[in-house]
Amino acid sequence: MAGTTVTRAFLLIGVVLTAQLWRCTAYAGDGFSVEFIHRDSLKSPFHDPSLTAPERMLAAARRSTARAAALTRSFAAGGSPDGAVSQIIGRPFEYLMYVNVGTPPTRMLALADTGSDLVWLRCSNDTTAQPPDGDFHPSNSSTFGRVGCDSAACRALTGTSCGTDGSICKYDYKYASSYDVIGVLSTETFTFEDAPGGCVGCRDRPQLRVANVNFGCTTSTFGVFGGDGVVGLGDGTLSLVSQIGADTSFGRRFSYCLAPFSAPNASSALNFGSRAAVKEPGAVTAVLFPSQGDAFHIIALEDIKIGNATFALPSRKQYDVVLDTGSMLTYLAKTLLDPMVEELKRRINLPTVVSPDHTLQLCYDVNDANRRSLFEKNVPDITLQLIGPGAPELTLKPENMFAELQEGFMCLAVAPVTDQQPLALIGCIAQQNLHIGYDLDKGTVTLATADCASSYHQSPSASL
Repeated sequence: MAGTTVTRAFLLIGVVLTAQLWRCTAYAGDGFSVEFIHRDSLKSPFHDPSLTAPERMLAAARRSTARAAALTRSFAAGGSPDGAVSQIIGRPFEYLMYVNVGTPPTRMLALADTGSDLVWLRCSNDTTAQPPDGDFHPSNSSTFGRVGCDSAACRALTGTSCGTDGSICKYDYKYASSYDVIGVLSTETFTFEDAPGGCVGCRDRPQLRVANVNFGCTTSTFGVFGGDGVVGLGDGTLSLVSQIGADTSFGRRFSYCLAPFSAPNASSALNFGSRAAVKEPGAVTAVLFPSQGDAFHIIALEDIKIGNATFALPSRKQYDVVLDTGSMLTYLAKTLLDPMVEELKRRINLPTVVSPDHTLQLCYDVNDANRRSLFEKNVPDITLQLIGPGAPELTLKPENMFAELQEGFMCLAVAPVTDQQPLALIGCIAQQNLHIGYDLDKGTVTLATADCASSYHQSPSASL
């Protein structure tokens, strides 16, 4: 009897400890965070060590030009009768995240995009003797499934077709840069490991497993592409945010905090659930406006202030702009940007130079120490008057508006939209060191100044 009593005692202790750990791994009412990796950071496989920091920034600015043009084409296309036109384009991208897909899990590095919905990954069709490395192998996973043509997920994705028996939902997903992915809409278990230190009291990094995630199992790609796939963080039903929200108690909430580009060793944080709450002092909340295709995250500006000067579009009460993590630059209407440039010239009062990429309207040569000192002293803050409760105002610091695109050349990281490129964007430079939280259920976004370089808890041994 004594041995039985001891055994029962150990079993009881085991149950209690398991329950305590499960409270961390289940994330009941909480959330989780993953690493958000900029493509030029030291942790990225796309990092080019031969480039200087200004050269990497200039390359990103050039990617932004292509990105903005393609976003415009997809925005104008909407629901094209020729198939889906996604809101992301093939080559220009800025942020990546790891996803673990299948059982047992395969670790894959995908592009993270706030301007698209579909989650898709490169898949092996298992017909070759030696499938490409890095592809997901459906035959190796015990949780892989196919999506039928009569499913809501298949109906939600344009550009789909069915086999003769309607049992498989095939897609031909066309991108705005003539990039094309073909595959089969499928379901799989996705596993996410929490950021190091994200769960206080947990011995190991806790995991969130989301079963039956609808994703594109892509077997054919056409065009130049980087990464193992795309994770859409848009507002549609197929986005990762919406699917996590439907399968957990987190709701459709996510946030990110973009580390400054002057800190290449720092990772940014991508948060879900209650971790997406923006609690920093001075946080402001704006309304999210719906977009064509339910993908873009759009806010509206009433005006822009530089000191006592106010700038707004003539005869327009609000100006819609897309919050975009795929573009480094910000794009504004020329009728709004031109007077802003003149006001900045008046305040900074230094000789201007031609932009290294010939697209930006305001650059200064600050190679001389005195000129750099005068520049830093005279660059004003810029305030965005947003549409939302309580007339929210977001103040952008000089680091949010100016970037060094060539050694000693500081440029206003804002370009004009054109008739061929009419979509206004707020890009990554303007968003760095801001904690930006989206609540898609409430239709709001909350923004606050933050120390984003410390937003992701680093660990020497951490890996997803």
